Amino acid sequence: MLSLKRMFQITLLLSMTLIVAACGSNSGANTTPSTPILKSATMMVNGASDTVLTNAQGMTLYYLKSDTSTKTACTGTCAGIWPPLLFTGTGAPTSATTVPGTLAVFNSANGQQVEYNGHQLYTYSGDTAPGQTNGEGFKGVWFVATSSLSGQSAPTPKPYGY
Repeated sequence: MLSLKRMFQITLLLSMTLIVAACGSNSGANTTPSTPILKSATMMVNGASDTVLTNAQGMTLYYLKSDTSTKTACTGTCAGIWPPLLFTGTGAPTSATTVPGTLAVFNSANGQQVEYNGHQLYTYSGDTAPGQTNGEGFKGVWFVATSSLSGQSAPTPKPYGY
């Protein structure tokens, strides 16, 4: 009888050890870097060479001047012409090349939109091949996203009565 009790304890201990080991093996799953969603490339923009952000396929990325750090201005038909760069992975978006700014995900009306230094990023349907910058300056509100794009902060609230 004593050996049966001892056998039960050993089996229980072994089972618990295997369960703990199995649970612990998934702990690194979320630390694997996601597939890079963007990179940078040197391109001509307005007659000057600049470091431009591109999507993983090399298409130029743009930002919309009227977007804010808390609101997306380009949705619906606009997003059909200026497709947002969306993030479908886990963790944080990454770049295949080193960029000095901060990549993040903004939960916009378009989905999990990638932003760089607080600016939501888009491609332009008028660019048909990598290296094109046809959307630069479009209607005075669309601009090529360069690696030196400065940060955008939340709008400053106006004092009461203004």
